[in-house]
Amino acid sequence: MMRLKSLVVAMAAMTLLAPLASQAQSTGDNPWMIRVRAVDLLWQNGQSGVAQAANLKAANQVIPEFDVSYFFTKNIAAELVLTYPQQVTINYGPGQNQAGKISALPPSLLLQYHFTELGAFKPYVGAGVNYTIFGNRANFPALGNGYQVDQSSLGFAGQVGMDYMLDKNWGLNVDVKYITMSTNVSTYPGGVNSGKLTLNPWTPGIGVTYKF
Repeated sequence: MMRLKSLVVAMAAMTLLAPLASQAQSTGDNPWMIRVRAVDLLWQNGQSGVAQAANLKAANQVIPEFDVSYFFTKNIAAELVLTYPQQVTINYGPGQNQAGKISALPPSLLLQYHFTELGAFKPYVGAGVNYTIFGNRANFPALGNGYQVDQSSLGFAGQVGMDYMLDKNWGLNVDVKYITMSTNVSTYPGGVNSGKLTLNPWTPGIGVTYKF
């Protein structure tokens, strides 16, 4: 039901913005932009239940990120943030030994406002949703494979960033996002909820911008 509601909201937003897209196209400006970034995943690792007792924590890591932006006007854009499934190391105990690894595929969709009156500097702010799909959900051999995480997490994504355009096509990008992301920790097999790991990552990144 939550996925359906999110889809309906996204479709409604796109419908409302469609006239703006037509306006942008009529000016002759190409509305597409792509970026490639290196992103540092800084997990916040809130814990409860068995996650707290075992001191479960996701290890920080650097990942590649690719995003596609579509400008409805010179100021308003939608950005789809993508990567391939990432292996996330989960550590445990006072010494933070490796408990196992899960995979995470965390696309985000954000609506942005771009400030365009500052010359080559193009700061922006954005807000939207993140939908993370977890795989290898019971891959915790150090814990006896007795636990699993949820299949997915739906949360808020907020963003501030800046492009510095070197010419009309190429630029440099700095970007920071905050994502609300969490997963229940349940017994495996059985699926009895035994705690929660609240990941909520900060994702500072740097990269290259290309505007068509």
